[in-house]
Amino acid sequence: MAADIDEQPAGYERLLSTEHATAIARVAATVAERRPRHVVFTARGTSDHAALYGAYLSEIRLGLPAGLASPSAVTLFGARPDLSDALVVGVSQSGGSPDLTEVLRAARDSGALTLAVTNAPDSPLATTAELSVDIAAGHERAVAATKTYTAELLALLMLVEGIRAGDGALPAEERRALADLPELAARTLTDPVAAQLAPRYRFAAQIVTTGRGYAYPTAREAALKLMETSYLPALAFSGADLLHGPLAMTDPDVPVLAVVGSGPGGRSMGEVLPRLGERRADVVVVGSAEIDGATRLAVPEVDERYAPLLDILPLQRLALALALTRGEDPDAPRGLKKVTATR
Repeated sequence: MAADIDEQPAGYERLLSTEHATAIARVAATVAERRPRHVVFTARGTSDHAALYGAYLSEIRLGLPAGLASPSAVTLFGARPDLSDALVVGVSQSGGSPDLTEVLRAARDSGALTLAVTNAPDSPLATTAELSVDIAAGHERAVAATKTYTAELLALLMLVEGIRAGDGALPAEERRALADLPELAARTLTDPVAAQLAPRYRFAAQIVTTGRGYAYPTAREAALKLMETSYLPALAFSGADLLHGPLAMTDPDVPVLAVVGSGPGGRSMGEVLPRLGERRADVVVVGSAEIDGATRLAVPEVDERYAPLLDILPLQRLALALALTRGEDPDAPRGLKKVTATR
C-alpha cells in the first residue's frame, strides 16, 4: 500500500503525457460531437467515489444533469431504462465486475453512448463499451485501491475538460495548471503529519468524514479506506447533511476529518466547523488554510476542481499508518479480494 501511494505523482505525470492525453482527447472529442443530454455513471466501491467526482464535474463544468446508476436495477430486476440521449460511463479499476458490464451493455442496446474508464483496457467492461479510457495506473499491489482511484479522478477531469473544450484538447491554461500536479502531489506526500496522527486514533471506536462539493467524494473515499484497512467504523457525510442530524453524534470522542477547499464548497464548510466546535469534536482539517482550533493536514492551494487529487493523499497515508498502529495488515484486509465480482 505504501508503494502504491508513493507512485501517484508518477501516475499523474504518465496520464498527462502526450500519449495518454491525446488518447483521452480523442474520446472527449467523440463525446462532444455526440452531444449527450445527460450523464450516467456506474461504479462500485472506490470507483464509485471517482464516479461521484465525475458527476460533480459533469454538472458544474458541462451543465449536464448527472447521476449514479443502480446496477441492481438492471441485473436483479431486469430494468432497461431508456438512455438513448445519455453518456453512460462505467468506472472500474479492474473492469471485471459483471454488473457494471451489464449496465453498459443494456445502455448501449438502448442507444446510449457508452464509455469505460478502467485500468484494464482489455477487460469485459472496456470491450463492451463503445469508447474506453485507459487510466494507465499500472499494477496495484495492495487490495485497498489508492493509485487507481486518483488515476480515475485525473482521467475524468481531463475527459470532462476536453468535452467542455469541444474538440477534446485541453486549453493551454488547463494544461499548464495540470502540469504542476505531479510536483504538488510529491510535496504533499512528504508531509509526516498524517502518520504522526495515527496514534491519536488508535483506540477510536468510530470516525466521521465530511466535505462539500468536489470534497465530498474525498470524504467518502477516506471513510472507505479507514474501514477496509483498520476496520474502523467511518461515516461520511456532506457538510450540509451533517448539519441535518448526524452532527448530534459528534463529541470529543468522535474524531472528524473535514475536507475544506478554497472554493465555494470549502467556504460553505465555514458553517459546519463552528458547529463541530460547539460539540467540542476532535477535528482534523484537510486543506490549504489554517483553521482555528483544528489540526491540519496541509495540502497546496489549487483550483477546487483539482483539490481531490491532492486532498486524498494525506488521508491515504493516515489510513495506512492507523492500520499499522492498530496492529492490522493494510495490504491484506480480511475478507477482501482485489477484484470483487458483483452481479
